Amino acid sequence: MPTYEYECQSCHQRVEAVQRFTDPALTVCEHCGGELRKVFSAVGVVFKGSGFYKTDSRGTEKSSTPSTTTTPAAASTTESSATPAATAAATAASTSTSTSTSTTSSD
Repeated sequence: MPTYEYECQSCHQRVEAVQRFTDPALTVCEHCGGELRKVFSAVGVVFKGSGFYKTDSRGTEKSSTPSTTTTPAAASTTESSATPAATAAATAASTSTSTSTSTTSSD
């Protein structure tokens, strides 16, 4: 059950009460009979268990060096393994682009 803190608006006396969520809020101060209001304050949060820290998701085998980028030689190896139809289409597209560029420059 949660603990609520109340403060009297007349005498500023603070009172803590352990109440259920369904219990009605306290309204009358026991000391002076003034009006009580709930006091809201920051909640302390404690993260227990694994998975909350950045080091929890990292494996011990990974190195801190950056990964290598794909080199043009590796890209050409990937293209050579493509189907002949895809290679022909890529070649035709690059040929039409260079032809239109040369035509534009001669005008």
